[in-house]
Amino acid sequence: MAETPERPAGGGAGSGPSSSGSRPPHREGGSRPPHREGGRPGGGDRDRRRRFTVRRKVCRFCVDKTPFIDFKDVKTLKFFITERGKILPRRISGNCARHQREVTVAVQRCRNIALIPFSGEK
Repeated sequence: MAETPERPAGGGAGSGPSSSGSRPPHREGGSRPPHREGGRPGGGDRDRRRRFTVRRKVCRFCVDKTPFIDFKDVKTLKFFITERGKILPRRISGNCARHQREVTVAVQRCRNIALIPFSGEK
């Protein structure tokens, strides 16, 4: 009986889809590895992963019942500005929509009269 010649390791013109080199060889029995119990490495439960409860941020102006946000109060406005001079978004600062708009207007006014810089300090 005649033996078939072995293919070279580098592949040739007729070596098929495996010649691209970027794809891994096809695995027998499906594309996913078998499912392991436990999920993550270390085998933790869902209950053990949740160590901290997320605390809802509250608007500090609503809590203090501040009647208005003063644009001349630089000390208060510094909490809502990054060190690069950007206004913090509402999801990070925790302000309600109404007070976030007021903070934005106050910071813009404060910048215009040069109490705080437009950009961060160099």
